[in-house]
Amino acid sequence: MTVINGLRRKKLGEFLLDAELISEDQLKEALEFQKLTGKRLGRILIEKKLISEEALDNILSQQLGIPHVWLRKGLIDPKILPLIPREKALLYQIIPMFKIKNTLTIATADPQAIFIFDNLTKITGCEIQPVVCRAADIVEAIEEYYTSEKGDVKVDDFLADFEEADLQVVENSLDKDYQSISGQAEESPIINLVNMIILKAIQDGASDIHIEPERNKFRVRYRIDGVLYQTMTPRADLFPAVISRLKIMANLDISERRQPQDGRIQIKAEGRMIDLRFSSLPGILGEKIVLRILDKKRAILDINKLGFDQDQITRFKRALKNTFGLILVTGPTGSGKTTSLYAALNLLNTLEKNIITIEDPVEYQMEIINQTQTNANIGLSFAKILKTTLRQDPDIIMVGEIRDRETAEIAIQASLTGHLVLSTLHTNDSPGAISRLLNMGIEPCLISSSLIAVLAQRLIRKICPECKTFYYPTKSILERLGIEDGGFQLAKGEGCPACYDSGYKGRAGLYEFLEIDQDYQRLILEDSNINNFRKLMAKKGTRSLKDEGLKKVKEGISTIEEVNRAVLIDE
Repeated sequence: MTVINGLRRKKLGEFLLDAELISEDQLKEALEFQKLTGKRLGRILIEKKLISEEALDNILSQQLGIPHVWLRKGLIDPKILPLIPREKALLYQIIPMFKIKNTLTIATADPQAIFIFDNLTKITGCEIQPVVCRAADIVEAIEEYYTSEKGDVKVDDFLADFEEADLQVVENSLDKDYQSISGQAEESPIINLVNMIILKAIQDGASDIHIEPERNKFRVRYRIDGVLYQTMTPRADLFPAVISRLKIMANLDISERRQPQDGRIQIKAEGRMIDLRFSSLPGILGEKIVLRILDKKRAILDINKLGFDQDQITRFKRALKNTFGLILVTGPTGSGKTTSLYAALNLLNTLEKNIITIEDPVEYQMEIINQTQTNANIGLSFAKILKTTLRQDPDIIMVGEIRDRETAEIAIQASLTGHLVLSTLHTNDSPGAISRLLNMGIEPCLISSSLIAVLAQRLIRKICPECKTFYYPTKSILERLGIEDGGFQLAKGEGCPACYDSGYKGRAGLYEFLEIDQDYQRLILEDSNINNFRKLMAKKGTRSLKDEGLKKVKEGISTIEEVNRAVLIDE
């Protein structure tokens, strides 16, 4: 039994035994299966056809003290449906029924999913009162009551009841012309819609918000764990006002629709400061907007928490102890390069060192460190700032990205004259960084003398712990993993409300750390063929990104499909 507030509460299995719905042997078998799969006990018993869904609902109602109802006409108030978007209702298998003062009653098939109720509280601002109902009845009710185009909740109905969102624009030095703008952009419903889009993205842990026009509507998508999910498709006539509101927040020219614009919005949401990076791109149907969410609370700026194994983190920290030289982090866009650099700077950051960064743009503001942002409009490039930075008596310089020969040459010269330089390159693996520098026209002797280490990395999605299950892979997969044990099990996610039904939640890093020693220096000078670098890495036992990915699969952290997406293990 579970003890709550001094009272003993029966577990689900005990209720089922008392009701003589299952035997002790059946309960024991189901509990063993639960340990392997992580599924809820009730779901296991239904799948094994030991109890019906109706019987489980009745037992859960008794156990949790939550009413059990049959959905029927008259129990659902259509006016409160806009409080919860249709996608969320389907994802969580719930439907709002009615609202009394600040309490929202919802029908759910899983009254034990507390995280769903917490999320619904954040979305609606109401206290949630669940009642138990069959999942099939809930899905049928969603299809019946959410009736707008392609099942999307009507945004104008939603805005009519949506209270002022807990979001405040912190920096907004608008000109008088902007402040006097009349029209939809300054009407409360549009402000609420924009605030809701931003707040929902922050609550869901999104890294980017995409707002894209179509002929009859516009689409809002969130990038979560590197993958885009559509969240709503409001009416097309609201689109110009939404774009204008965002431009006003970013202090940009709302009348300019033909040229791309970039800006910055700083907001206070959920009690903390969050930066948004605004980017617009003109298209044939209108401007596409992308907002990059820079939430320092969600950023991992501790090098010990980035997911390095012990050998990798030891060698990385050893490289960072150098007082001069060049350290490069490589990988495609969105692979976590900037996060790794910030974590490295966080480790090095002390009052005894003058650390200067050159970024485009500055993503996270850090204490003590002197951060500078490039500005192409006034000719303030990486190379130009880097030249000036060298006259600022720096100990450590972080260059956001080496994009051209001039920047590369200055960075290498700085690393050879007593400065530790950290930067990034867009290459597929660590040997590719050396090839890229050579292709830029940098002399092999300069690369050999300056380069300390190259860290190549990727981000892969982790299996969702809420719906994690195990299976026996095919012989070909076992061979690819180098596993001879035919009884070896791999993990995967079945999909659940906690992970947007994707089977993945959160991300892990894959790292390939190349430490430049005398053998590599000799190879740079004598034979710069990239395949020779890879052969030498294999000879020295340096694990590649593929090796790291397959290791994560064996450990049950991710799936072979996800690793293949990130590093092409099937090529």
